This record gives sequence, structure tokens and C-alpha cells, in this order.
Amino acid sequence: AADLRAGGATAHFMALDLTDPDACRALVPAVVAATGRLDVLVNNAGVNIAKAPQDVTLDEWHAVLDANLTGAFLLCQGAYAAFSQRGGGKIINVGSTATLFGSASAAPYCASKGGIGQLTKALAAAWGPENIQVNAILPGYINTDLVASARAVRPGFDARIVERTPLRRFGEASDLAGVAVFLASAASDFVTGALIPVDGGFTAQL
Repeated sequence: AADLRAGGATAHFMALDLTDPDACRALVPAVVAATGRLDVLVNNAGVNIAKAPQDVTLDEWHAVLDANLTGAFLLCQGAYAAFSQRGGGKIINVGSTATLFGSASAAPYCASKGGIGQLTKALAAAWGPENIQVNAILPGYINTDLVASARAVRPGFDARIVERTPLRRFGEASDLAGVAVFLASAASDFVTGALIPVDGGFTAQL
């Protein structure tokens, strides 16, 4: 927020615990109170606990599902209330290649991101008549802290991912920007329920 303000933009920052339902329900009204309106919701938070599925505790399962899926659902509900009053809006959910594929060491994460994909389609079907577009971006392997944690514990990880990716590299956060801007803009007004991989072609081949 400070960087945006330094560049001349108006920016607000509000901390949020996505595992706290009351905090999730309170966020959108707080944003509308601070800014006067809501145009776009981007659900972009995600956590993972890397374990064999038989070793995952129920608390760990809930920690991932609550942050990645339940929190996103509650924020979507809040956005719906704001969008329905102003005649439309945009929701961009951030999934993963795990929305489409499984991972032996990330069952809760895969369940949560698979849920994001189906939630996106369900909300698009339900809220389309009110001019609310709901779409999802599915990032591939992007150079983030979450991916760095996988690289640290899986020998040969980088080489396998690069070999599997037609563009032969990991992505950068900036690679997601174009799709995000498209989905947030009027250019995507007739696009809803779409799950768009941004993965260098990782999901395009067997």
C-alpha cells in the first residue's frame, strides 16, 4: 500500500484472518465504507501443508480448507451483497494447477483448489443474471514463497517442472497480470465460469 501511495495511487490496507468467519463477513462492508464502492474481488490467499494424506490431522485439514476455500466463499458472499446493489461486478478466484491435478503430498491443498474451481462455476451460474462475472486463474509453478518451500524438500523438483513445461521455465508473478487485468475489466464482460491456466503450457499436454 505504501508503494502504491508513493506512486500517486490511493490505497488502503486492511488485515484479515481468512480462517475467522466473522472477520471475512466484516471485510467487504469495511471496504465499501472506506472507498464508497466495490468493483472487483480477487481471492488470492493460499496456504499448504505438505504431508502424505494419511498423516494429515483434522486440524491441518481445516487450516488449509478454511483459508483457501471457506474464506474465499465468505468473501464472495460479501461481494455479492455489494455487487447486487450496484448492478454487477467481477470476482477473480485464484486456483492452481492443483485445481485440475492431484498431488500425493498435498491432499488438503488439492481439495481446496479443486473446490475453488467448482465454486467459481457455481457462483457464475447463480449470479450471472445479476451481471456478476466469476472466473478463476489457475497459476502453474510460479516463483513464490509457496513454491520455494516445495523446491527445498524435493530433490530434482526444478528440472522436472521445467521439462514438463513447454515454455521451459517457472513463471513470475508478473505473468499473471495480463489475465487478471482482462478478467477485472469490461473486456471480459461476456466471460464467466472460466478456469484459465497461466502455466506455461503445463496443463496442455499429457
